[in-house]
Amino acid sequence: MFGIGGGEIIFIIFIALMLFGSEKVPDIARTLGKIMAQLKNATNEIKSEIQKGAEANGLDTSIKELTSTFTSEVDKVKEGLDTNLTNPVQKATQDIEDITGPIKRQL
Repeated sequence: MFGIGGGEIIFIIFIALMLFGSEKVPDIARTLGKIMAQLKNATNEIKSEIQKGAEANGLDTSIKELTSTFTSEVDKVKEGLDTNLTNPVQKATQDIEDITGPIKRQL
């Protein structure tokens, strides 16, 4: 949670208790919770408005098509790299086994 550890949270709570007293801390926490909920709702509303605008202009489908095309091209490159790399690696492994085979038998 925000890169804050348990000890740091306890320290923050201790400082809050010292500054505001035990009677005001629940009210402050409740207020912060309401502010966070309102901020989350506002963010979700903005996201939905942007998404509605993108769908109305047809950008949503073109982005999905572009993403799927990009993903398929990346997958093709990965497959090509895997086949190009595994064959030389397997050959090198076999060569090492062939060279070290007699040495291992002597030990």
